[in-house]
Amino acid sequence: MNINETEVAELLGALSDAKAPSGFEDETLAVARQFCEGWARVDENTLRDGLITPRSFTGEKPVLMLDAHGDEVGGMVRAIHANGTMSFVELGRFSPGALDGQDVWVRATDGSWVRGVVGVKPPHFWSEAERAAGRGSLVLDVGATSREDAVGRFGMGMGEPFVPATSFSFDGRTGVAHGKAFDCRAGVCAMLLALRELSRRDDLPFDVVASVSAQEEVGERGVAAAARHFSPAVAFMFEGCPADDTFAPADEVQAALRRGPMFRYFDRCMITNPRYQRFVLRAAAEAGLSVQTSVREGGGTDGGPVHQLDVPCVVAGVPCRHVHAGTAICALEDVRTTAEVAVAVVERLTPEVVAGF
Repeated sequence: MNINETEVAELLGALSDAKAPSGFEDETLAVARQFCEGWARVDENTLRDGLITPRSFTGEKPVLMLDAHGDEVGGMVRAIHANGTMSFVELGRFSPGALDGQDVWVRATDGSWVRGVVGVKPPHFWSEAERAAGRGSLVLDVGATSREDAVGRFGMGMGEPFVPATSFSFDGRTGVAHGKAFDCRAGVCAMLLALRELSRRDDLPFDVVASVSAQEEVGERGVAAAARHFSPAVAFMFEGCPADDTFAPADEVQAALRRGPMFRYFDRCMITNPRYQRFVLRAAAEAGLSVQTSVREGGGTDGGPVHQLDVPCVVAGVPCRHVHAGTAICALEDVRTTAEVAVAVVERLTPEVVAGF
């Protein structure tokens, strides 16, 4: 599989910069649609799932579905205060303290985006209760001076989303990318590259399709609708999984940068089909590709809802440091390797093998 580094970085950058929290995945789908132009059709449902069908689809073979979620953790305006600031709820879950002072983009009611900040009360004004808790109250602030100003001048409105205002960057010398939403835009990037490659193979015993699923960060809501749409016999999921190589003891590290995708045996939503997992690890070894494995005590993926539909699933996680915060780090080689592992697995799968899962 010949993957151009510049193309991977540009695709990951466009996906990372897309402002698309749960329920508002439109910009992610726009990037996917542009990438698929000429070789695949991208439909979408009311949940904002992107349903990708390559032109090579025959309709006569069992279906293999690739999946990666297109949303990111973000927030939503709850109320506009008399002084022009806003209260908010989180869409998904940020790491504790990650939002304090975070530079953000807030969507206005006309669809444009306005720069703002998650403002923190300065410690000079903390109450005793806030001093004991070690943090002050948070507000969403775009610089308005009144409710009327927020609505009239800035276009603020209840129910509008916001995301971190982080810009993507990639250093070709180090191979490291910085950006927001690598959970799961790193997975979307790897999935799109793998799907394009697989769409060129006319000898596969499966019709390979893909979903850029919606609302994963608020409970894996979109992927079940995608699975019902495609009725797959088997699924291969992609994630931007949290790397643990900066804080876990050396013997406990299970998702490190530059060691390839991580395949989980267990998390809070799925015990991975052990026969499928063994097949994947063997396929990667045969292809000479590095992978790592984990048993996760927390977290969940789109594999949860889909495996409950009696569809065997595995999850390939691109290791990403500091997910669910304003800025994450990943190694471009891990994105590339994840795509290569997916292709190696699909090349070796047959309906007879899947029936044995």
